[in-house]
Amino acid sequence: MAGRQSGRKVYAHAKLRRLRREHGMNQVDMAGALGISTSYANQLEQNQRPLTASVLVRIAEVFGVDAEFFSEADEDRLAADLRAALADEACGVAPPSVEEITEAARDHPEVARALVALHRRYRDTAERAAVLASPGDGVPLPPSEPHDEVRDFFYTHHNHFEPLDTLAEHTAEALELRPGRSADPLTARLADRHGVRVVQAGPGRSADARRYDPDAGLLFLSPWLRDGQRAFQLATQLALLEHGPLLDALSGTASSPESAALTRIGLANYFAGALLMPYTAFHTAAEEVRYDIELLSARYGVGFETVCHRLSTLQRTGRRGVPFSFLRVDRAGNISKRQSATDFHFSRLGGTCPLWTVYDAFSAPGRILTQVAEMPDGRRYFWIARTITRGGFGHHAPRAEFAVALGCELRHAHRLVYTEGIALADPHAATPIGLGCRICERRDCAQRARPPAGGRLTIDPDRRTYVPYPVETRPS
Repeated sequence: MAGRQSGRKVYAHAKLRRLRREHGMNQVDMAGALGISTSYANQLEQNQRPLTASVLVRIAEVFGVDAEFFSEADEDRLAADLRAALADEACGVAPPSVEEITEAARDHPEVARALVALHRRYRDTAERAAVLASPGDGVPLPPSEPHDEVRDFFYTHHNHFEPLDTLAEHTAEALELRPGRSADPLTARLADRHGVRVVQAGPGRSADARRYDPDAGLLFLSPWLRDGQRAFQLATQLALLEHGPLLDALSGTASSPESAALTRIGLANYFAGALLMPYTAFHTAAEEVRYDIELLSARYGVGFETVCHRLSTLQRTGRRGVPFSFLRVDRAGNISKRQSATDFHFSRLGGTCPLWTVYDAFSAPGRILTQVAEMPDGRRYFWIARTITRGGFGHHAPRAEFAVALGCELRHAHRLVYTEGIALADPHAATPIGLGCRICERRDCAQRARPPAGGRLTIDPDRRTYVPYPVETRPS
């Protein structure tokens, strides 16, 4: 079954109960619609029996969902968020066991989401209180950070928006766009339909790649953009001008104007990528070259990062690509982009794992590095990582360096060209990593930066290193 580990049983539990309630059914009604007994329906909702293939097909027909609806990816993400929230020492509570947290996310997801939301509000309030208590009483209160909300929005949607993909595909066909030669048709479309004239901004005038002046009908583009980057910015502006109502509808759940604006821009960027790399053609090409990012970059005339981001969106029903997670980090470990079509999840608190290959990329600029990584729960993933550089036009121009990483569950890794010659099945080939030191339960990690939840670190004078102690054995 797509999206599941081989041989893994599928349980419906709270998701089936939610579907039933959303359709105004009781268990007797649902059992009749699915052609099963009421007792069996009750056992399914109580997580006492797994779904069979025939019942799963009937659920898809009755409720209009596919098999991916019952994937455990959402539960894993929610469990990781809940673990991070409960592990926050500032809350002053002893976190439950990993098993109890997992059960809470699985059986009572709404309660778990409420706890995570309460923790986020607590952190926002604590930050505001810290500002009020500081010497500078005249400093305005910091607004709550909208970027995390926007990243969570894309994460919740598995980084796939079928309405935008379909619309972009039709637009690319109507404009007869050709890979690597899209800037001129897009420039003409902006002029003919919207009266927008594209001009080159003066060097050094602005650091923005794109700036639109609606009153003058001018779109200023940076003179330093390559052809692919120029086309991407044109496509983004086209999305904002032509498909504003759809962008607004998709981003309508944002809690603040700032979050809504950022979400809208993110969706416009999604449309731009889908326009330059139309779903069907791009998916076919990716499968043909076994997801060789550099070949796809050359074929479509866009950058390495843009291809990585597009690969993480290929989740159309009936034509799914490899379910990738995509991240971009800087040297300090700050995650500036985080999209995922799979269940790989890092804590938003306390940083990520230093053993992750994305950080090794900075020591090998421009090279593609690979890694088989094993999480504490035993799940294994295959990652590729490479550095990218922004700016740098002119001797005195500032440069920004990032590392981007693309990863998938190990069961999909054989589809990638990067796994050639790697012993994927060898357990010794995997690097043990975690969800970040704040909530990682590994106690034998020499790289640990802080104690795990419920423990502390002490110094081993013989090994000159840190040794974690669980609560029940830590020294007084």
